[in-house]
Amino acid sequence: MPEIVKLPKFGLTMQEALVSEWKVGVGERIEKGDVLAMIESEKVEMELPSPASGIVARYLVETGETVPVGSEVAVIVSDESELEEYKEEGLGEGKEQGG
Repeated sequence: MPEIVKLPKFGLTMQEALVSEWKVGVGERIEKGDVLAMIESEKVEMELPSPASGIVARYLVETGETVPVGSEVAVIVSDESELEEYKEEGLGEGKEQGG
């Protein structure tokens, strides 16, 4: 089952954030806790850690895009067979790695 990565709320007043850079490309493996992306909010840059280990299947937000807290930003699958199944469902290749 895919893991949907959502933009967490890092501060009490945080309402939205900009995805400044994806650190892992689509199709690449990532471990839980590794940096998935850099995000900017209120002039502070923060690391967005991966909530799960697996393979990045798709980015739902482009580099440079600002999204509200709680927005779905990426999809991580557990293995390559699930990645292929996920693509077959028409959810696509995802966004290119930024920066």
